[in-house]
Amino acid sequence: MSDVAALKELVKKHQILRDEIARVIIGQKDVVEEILLSVYSGGHALLIGVPGLAKTLMIRTVSDVLGLDFKRIQFTPDLMPSDILGNEILDANREFRFIKGPVFANIILADEINRTPPKTQAALLEAMQERSVTVSGKRHDLKPPYFVLATQNPIEQEGTYPLPEAQLDRFMFAIELGYPSFEEEVAVVKSTTVDREVKLSPVFDAAEIVAVQHLVRRIPVADNVVEYAVRLVGSTRPGSPQAAKIVSEYVDWGAGPRASQNLILAAKTHAAVRGKFSPDIEDVKAVATGILRHRIIKNYKAEAENISVEYIIKTLL
Repeated sequence: MSDVAALKELVKKHQILRDEIARVIIGQKDVVEEILLSVYSGGHALLIGVPGLAKTLMIRTVSDVLGLDFKRIQFTPDLMPSDILGNEILDANREFRFIKGPVFANIILADEINRTPPKTQAALLEAMQERSVTVSGKRHDLKPPYFVLATQNPIEQEGTYPLPEAQLDRFMFAIELGYPSFEEEVAVVKSTTVDREVKLSPVFDAAEIVAVQHLVRRIPVADNVVEYAVRLVGSTRPGSPQAAKIVSEYVDWGAGPRASQNLILAAKTHAAVRGKFSPDIEDVKAVATGILRHRIIKNYKAEAENISVEYIIKTLL
């Protein structure tokens, strides 16, 4: 199949996928869109929101319609790295044998990832970046495609451990979930308080998702679009020649080069699912908030004056 035909097929399947997800998830269309962009791009996503907004249900539904192997890890204060990665045990033949942990799946739901201490959070770092884990000095590769879709409670809540910047940077998107509208909440209550079970049909399989990821990387990008993305990321760094005034005033740390890479990848995917053969600057702008939100660290002045990261990004755009 040619790339043009593959892209047209992706547009068609993407719409079928969204329709299938909408049978379970009411509203939250932008959230679902960003999760799917992350999957098509081969990135990880972090969902941030208070309990009860169906974050876990959303990720489980996405894994069902993608036809991928799915494992859920509930992060708790007493969770250990071995509970995620796996253990070596001594078998009946007096030989060490590796027992795989739940990290060995296509989609990992890291539920309430900031409820566990930093030592356990860090157990996912290698898996997220290298698509492998090392236990007792032996490397074990993870089967592609591989995604970590994590949920996080707001930092201000009791009993949470903020994720370190190095780990946050490994998430392609940070997606904030808000409360549903009145009409959406009425529809949610009606659909979840009756005896009804929705059977979802897989739209993709693992091989097709990998093929989509390769297709996205083959999409050409004009130099001016790449330069716009790099300039945008550079403008978030205080002290750099490109820094905007609002950044110099309210930001401690800006986004690194991984943000520029993710902006272009996500822009390619955003264009592809809309049937465009190459992204433009508007595609970069469309994905910028989700890509930059968790990579910009505000200073005390911004906190004192209640300046949000989203406001800073909007100003830069």
